[in-house]
Amino acid sequence: MTERTADQSRTRQASGGTVPEWASAGRSDGAAEVVPGEAWLRDARRARTLSLVTLGWLGAESALGIAAGLRAHSVALIGWGVWSLVEALASLIVVWRFTGWRTSSAEAEEKARRAVAVSFWLLAPYLLVHVAHDLEAGHRAGSSALGIAVTAVSLVSMPLLGAAKRRLGARLHSAATAGEGTQNLMCAALAGGVLAGLTLNGAGWWWADPAMAVCLAATAVWEGRKAWRGHPCCH
Repeated sequence: MTERTADQSRTRQASGGTVPEWASAGRSDGAAEVVPGEAWLRDARRARTLSLVTLGWLGAESALGIAAGLRAHSVALIGWGVWSLVEALASLIVVWRFTGWRTSSAEAEEKARRAVAVSFWLLAPYLLVHVAHDLEAGHRAGSSALGIAVTAVSLVSMPLLGAAKRRLGARLHSAATAGEGTQNLMCAALAGGVLAGLTLNGAGWWWADPAMAVCLAATAVWEGRKAWRGHPCCH
């Protein structure tokens, strides 16, 4: 019997079915892997499916958002499009997490959780540098019908995906899944902010766009810190 098979043979019975030991208790050997119950596996499949669906939308959202932002010289809109790429990375991490033998692996959950945290941190320096460059160059964001349309769709769709993933993350005891859901909720909130900023740009409030980008960067750092420590699944 291989070490992996031996690890996977360890299970813990709890109310509602068999759940992984590492989901609610620390590992004594640092590498325990278990065979979870059917309900847990069903939720894991749902998490993976939702991540795959999200990947498809985020690809289109990112391309449209960045294109609209470049056309309108909107750093917040460009940053939101890049944020979508970061979200896509988180979705890929969750798909990786719940594929094959990694589905019941505590080590895979740990790696996925920290990878999601890093994906948050990738965004902040990009945004701050972009804001500083645009302010120094005197760029002012213009209006963008495409940007308004894409952010409006995200404002409606992302809360549904985010809430569903956070519920699954809590049931799976997966900070990676919950962290991805948090990114989706943040995407919706940021889409609302970018949408408001695009509207204010048209009214002459040029500072709304860089201000929103700075808020986005600060939020990314904060949420990355929480994901690294494994907090998101507890909310």
